[in-house]
Amino acid sequence: MSGQTAHRQYRALFLSDIHLGTRGCQADLLLDFLKYNDAETVYLVGDIVDGWRLKKSWYWPQEHNDVVQKILRKGRKGSRIVYVPGNHDEFLRNFLGTHFGGIEVVDSIIHETADGRRYLIIHGDQFDVVMRHAKWLAFFGDKAYGFALGVNTWVNAARRRLGFSYWSLSAWAKLKVKNAVNFIGRFEDVLAEEARRQGADGVVCGHIHHAADQDMNGIHYINTGDWVESCTAVAEHHDGTFEVIKWQQMQQEQYLPDRQEVPQAAA
Repeated sequence: MSGQTAHRQYRALFLSDIHLGTRGCQADLLLDFLKYNDAETVYLVGDIVDGWRLKKSWYWPQEHNDVVQKILRKGRKGSRIVYVPGNHDEFLRNFLGTHFGGIEVVDSIIHETADGRRYLIIHGDQFDVVMRHAKWLAFFGDKAYGFALGVNTWVNAARRRLGFSYWSLSAWAKLKVKNAVNFIGRFEDVLAEEARRQGADGVVCGHIHHAADQDMNGIHYINTGDWVESCTAVAEHHDGTFEVIKWQQMQQEQYLPDRQEVPQAAA
């Protein structure tokens, strides 16, 4: 696609699992996304900051700070910003019902679409059996996941030099390992049932880093994905329809033609 990238204005944007404070966070791609996309309401659907990793070792480059500033700037320009904490930023659950920097902090919230449908907005870890009953196992899984992301970094450095696009080992494994596929399916079922229990028409969640937009027995299930593996977000258009935005794919298809490739440092 050629020409200048269009600026898009949505009714609502949903972002989750950014994991600021980790080396796996694709902050540069997120900054591109935030530059070209705005909304009346921006929902931060958990794991925006990775408190687990920051407790172990501090990692906070300028790009991560830029993401925070970009989001705060959207709030100053009139967007409503709603933060729904997840398990990695669960420390914010101590501040439910408060505002900071113009950002509302809530455990969950009902979003009403332009066409009058009601959607439960929640991170989803509350319905993860591993998180609720075996937190030590979740931490173990987090360590293994961090290792996979480290491998990703080396693999994709080589792929860039060879002219290939980004590829995620961890995302690939999720769709190949039977237990992971079964977990994703069960998670989707449970979140859809919770939306039904609350009298909602659908649910928008995060947590499992697997973007989705599908019908679950009459409940519209939407998962925002993440900004570590897939670099996806969800948007509600002004007519009430939803779209999963695959920003990395758009970039690879030269959706951002004015972006200059950063030269690789010599080995």
